[in-house]
Amino acid sequence: MSTVYDCTRPDSRESGLAAAANAVRAGGLVVLPTDTVYGIGADAFDAGAVAALLAAKGRGPDMPVPVLVGSWSTVDGLVMSVPQQARALIEAFWPGGLSLVLPQAPSLSWDLGDTRGTVNLRMPLHLVALDLLREVGPMAVSSANRTGQPPAASAAQAREQLGDSVHVYLDGGPSGEPVASTIVDLTQGTPRVLREGAVTLAELSEVLGVELEADR
Repeated sequence: MSTVYDCTRPDSRESGLAAAANAVRAGGLVVLPTDTVYGIGADAFDAGAVAALLAAKGRGPDMPVPVLVGSWSTVDGLVMSVPQQARALIEAFWPGGLSLVLPQAPSLSWDLGDTRGTVNLRMPLHLVALDLLREVGPMAVSSANRTGQPPAASAAQAREQLGDSVHVYLDGGPSGEPVASTIVDLTQGTPRVLREGAVTLAELSEVLGVELEADR
């Protein structure tokens, strides 16, 4: 049985974050608001929880789950190295709607799906999400919807699709018009924009000092 907490109210927000943190530590799933769309999340280092997340969405490991972090410094422990281009983008756009794909640290014992040795990282610009991430650490988070259905712009929309597969729903109010994050792949040295979203190509190009185009 899932529980919904209204995080627009201080008292319910505090109890909701505590319940969500407990659920994540116990291997459960939570829905949380972000600055793009609502996400369904689990402990990134709990393979069983990540598998449950994929099952709740109705998709397989061929579509690996991104990881959300609560601070810039967390990234250093998750990747082999942070190149200067990644540092520049992090300083310019984190927290915010930019996801970075980097080679993961080989020592990490997690299973996010078929990542081919990479990890997709983002720091969201939403206080509820950041508070939870800073409490429990990196979380595997994907859009809170069944595969093939529209991303959820509210906790209610997420619950309609995911139901009791999620233990705790954190309702931070409507997210507005859903806009996906921009994804930049930095695994090959030359930046590749895999998806243009909240951060524009022009903004990326200005920070990096090179002209970028999105993959077709």
